[in-house]
Amino acid sequence: MHLATTAIVCALRQHGEHGVVARLMTAEAGLVPGYVRGGRSRRLRPILVPGNLVAAEFRARSEEQLATLTVELVTSRAPLLGEPLAAAAIEWSCALTATVLSDQHPYPRIHQALDGLLSAIEAAPSVRGWAAALVRYEMLLLAEMGFGLDLSRCAASGTTEDLIWVSPKSGMAVSRAAGEPYADKLLALPTFIVEGGSADWDDIFAGLRLTGHFLERDLLEGRRADVLAARERLEDRLRRAAS
Repeated sequence: MHLATTAIVCALRQHGEHGVVARLMTAEAGLVPGYVRGGRSRRLRPILVPGNLVAAEFRARSEEQLATLTVELVTSRAPLLGEPLAAAAIEWSCALTATVLSDQHPYPRIHQALDGLLSAIEAAPSVRGWAAALVRYEMLLLAEMGFGLDLSRCAASGTTEDLIWVSPKSGMAVSRAAGEPYADKLLALPTFIVEGGSADWDDIFAGLRLTGHFLERDLLEGRRADVLAARERLEDRLRRAAS
């Protein structure tokens, strides 16, 4: 097995005294793990940072063997780690990706979307510019993992008009008229999720509640507590920014 490509650093795990097992998101093969000799060294630590884009070369004698991995820095997002909001967003998006995706299975849409999200976090002039992109990324992950929401029509009446809620059980949209008696039990459906465009803070937090419900129920149940803790840190910092 030999793969030379650019990749996004998503997750790291110490291995031995000096090494690191890194899981990188690639366009060709999805998440690929590899052993980096000396990965905890002074030279490599600034390169092996979640969110960084690297030139990676994986080599292994077989598909089943853990590949050896060499990396060179292409784009560093390490300076963003000094900004609490950007750091929390990068930590969460990379940790979520590494947690829910299987290794060595191509997810080209997820790779493209993650790269776009990280670029938005880096370049957007305001937090609201990338917070909506983060919600859309979570929606994409749900869909690619087989848990996509059906927002095309009302679960109760079948209408395609005035869809403003989502059923927390079925994941289907609900119209204003059909959902009014059950409004306190339904999740709000922000307009930007369906129609695109910008989002205000209320819409962003509604989107995060929506995706968070289904992520925790369908993809993260029983998974590592620190992954959900990363999302809680992000939401807490977003609330401070919005206040």
